[in-house]
Amino acid sequence: MDVAAQWAGGALTIDLSAIAANYRLLSGIVARNGAKTVCGAAIKADAYGLGADRVAPVLERAGCRHFFVAHLSEGASIRDTISRDIPVFVLHGPPPGTSGDLLEAGLTPVLNSPEQLEEWRALAARRGKALPAAIQLDSGMARFGLTAETLEALADDSDSYAGIDPVLVMSHLACADVPGHPANRDQLVAFRRLSALLPRAPRSLAASSGIFLGSDWYFDLVRPGAALYGINPCPGRPGPMRPVVRLQARVIQTRSIPEGQSVGYGALFTASRPTRVALLGIGYGDGFHRSASSRGRAVLPSHPDVRLPIIGRVSMDSLAVDITDLGDIPVPPGTALDLIGPHNTLEEAAEAAGTIGYELLTDLGGRYHRSYIDVAAD
Repeated sequence: MDVAAQWAGGALTIDLSAIAANYRLLSGIVARNGAKTVCGAAIKADAYGLGADRVAPVLERAGCRHFFVAHLSEGASIRDTISRDIPVFVLHGPPPGTSGDLLEAGLTPVLNSPEQLEEWRALAARRGKALPAAIQLDSGMARFGLTAETLEALADDSDSYAGIDPVLVMSHLACADVPGHPANRDQLVAFRRLSALLPRAPRSLAASSGIFLGSDWYFDLVRPGAALYGINPCPGRPGPMRPVVRLQARVIQTRSIPEGQSVGYGALFTASRPTRVALLGIGYGDGFHRSASSRGRAVLPSHPDVRLPIIGRVSMDSLAVDITDLGDIPVPPGTALDLIGPHNTLEEAAEAAGTIGYELLTDLGGRYHRSYIDVAAD
C-alpha cells in the first residue's frame, strides 16, 4: 500500500476499462438498431465526479467523437485532453458576454434561448463568418431550449439563423427512465415537429435511459452520461452496465458495547444485544450522505454474504458499522470495508441514502485516495 493510500480515510477505485466497455456496449446497441446513429458522451460534473481529464481520453480511444459538458469552465478544463477536432458542446450555452471566450476556448455552444441565439449571431457578424452551434428546443420538459412559440416566430424570419452554422439540433427527455410514460412519445412527436422548423442538421434526443426506449428515439446522435459510469439506465430491471466505482472505508478502531448502549450523535442507535462496532474514517464530509444513517450497509470483502449495517448517525468524518454478525472474524484497524462494491451496488447504496446513483456518485468528495484501473488492461 502506498503512503497516500495509508494517509486517507477511504479509497475510491475508478475502473476506466469499465467506462470504455460501457461506451462500446451503448455504441453497439445504437449501431444495431439505429443504423447511422453515433454515440457521444456526457462528461459534465467532472465526468460525474470521476475525473473528466482521465475519462475523456479513454472515451476518445473507445471511439467517442462528441462530448458534452454543462459549463464553459468545464469545457475549457478538458479541451486539451482530447483531439482538437472533436467538438465539446457546452449545454448551458455561453453565459452573457462570454461568447468570444467560448469560441476562443475551442468549444461549441448549445443555444437555448433567443438571447443566446442573438449573442452568437452578433459574434459571427463581428468575426465575418458563420460559427458552429447546437440549437436546443424544448420538446416538453420545460427546462432548456427554444419554445415552440419562439421557434414558430423564428421560422417566419429568413435571417433568424444568419451567421450560425447549425451542427446539431437537440432536446432532452423528461421521463426516459419510465419506459411506458406517455411523455416519452409526446416528446418524440414534438421533437420531430419542432426540429423541422430549424435549419437542417443532425438531431439528438436520447441520453442514457432514452437509448433503451428503442430506435425511434435515436435520430443521429445519442448522448449517454450516467450509464457510462455504471448507473443503471433501466430502473427496476437488471442493469446492463459494468460497475465503474468501488468505495472503501478504512477501520479506525473497533469496540464492544453492551445491550442498551447508544452510538453516535443523538443516540440514534441503541444496541439491542452485545454488539461489536467498527468505526470507519469517512462521513458526509466525503460525500457519503448523512441520510444513510442507520440505513446503509458495509461489506467485508472476504465475507460478502454478511451484511454489516451502518448504525447511528453518519458524522462529518466517520460512521459506525455493526460487525457483530462476523462473529470472531478479526477486523483490525486498517481493514477496508466496501460501502460501494461488487456486493453493495451504487444503486443499493443510493437507495439506502434516500437518493439516486447520480447524486451519490457526483457527491463523492476529494478526500478519498483515488486510483484508476488502466483501460489498457481491459
